[in-house]
Amino acid sequence: MPDDDAAVRAAAEEESAFSHPHVAPDATAAYGDHPDQVIDFYAPRTEDPLAPLVVVLHGGAWRAPYDRGHITPFADYLARRGFAVANVEYRRGAKLPAQGGTAPVAGRWPDTFDDVAAALDALPDLVRTAVPQADLRRTVLTGHSAGGHLALWAAARHVLPADAVWRTSGPAPLRGVVALAPIADFAMAEKLDVCGNAALQLLGGDEKFADRQPYADPALLLPTGIATTLVQGRADVVVPQAVAEAYADAAAKAGEVVGLTLLEEVGHFPLIDPAADACAVAAEEIAQLAW
Repeated sequence: MPDDDAAVRAAAEEESAFSHPHVAPDATAAYGDHPDQVIDFYAPRTEDPLAPLVVVLHGGAWRAPYDRGHITPFADYLARRGFAVANVEYRRGAKLPAQGGTAPVAGRWPDTFDDVAAALDALPDLVRTAVPQADLRRTVLTGHSAGGHLALWAAARHVLPADAVWRTSGPAPLRGVVALAPIADFAMAEKLDVCGNAALQLLGGDEKFADRQPYADPALLLPTGIATTLVQGRADVVVPQAVAEAYADAAAKAGEVVGLTLLEEVGHFPLIDPAADACAVAAEEIAQLAW
């Protein structure tokens, strides 16, 4: 458990990140029939004829109350820095509490993964109409918290087990992935009870976890061959630093170098808070891959 000072700081950081008004997109397109199967697009606030595309996957422990709305200020922040942005929605857990708990259940199996795969597959055609100035050759995936997990997973579909329905024949044409405080290693996340056993719930509970983990855990889907950077606050009490470090260690053991940017006195939410200096660091890491 965090100490009192850490808890107070974490609460203040969360309040700041959620204090910004939601920013309406320039266009929205559906990639499926479900109401959650949509992508919001933000045009770059620049005169350049072509701009890198950043695909954003929001966090919220894969739980229903947290939709893409809370990350729209971050999407707008990136657009104002010259990126085209695609903010992806996906199906999350049911609104009912998990068994034995009070929080809504985290994620849906396989729906959450179905949606992220379908959104990424549909994205090239959708973005050409919604944001024609987006340069698909300079696409970077980013995501925060549970969305960081999904970004890492989406970039690793070509190394999924052979029988995985989401597996692709080759790596996605990405410049790279920037995962912000990601739930990147499920074994470590469960050891630390991250977000109230959210990863366990995402995979269907104790009876399903071990069988489904090879299809869902980014730490088991290495190496990807795709440039990857993790940005992590050292003071994060929501998804602690140890989770990112476990993923980086797994990558190293697989023969892959993963960047790990650690920010002093930064918690979980400043990474997507336009009012925080850490948000500029996150944007710069994206720019390093995109340009």
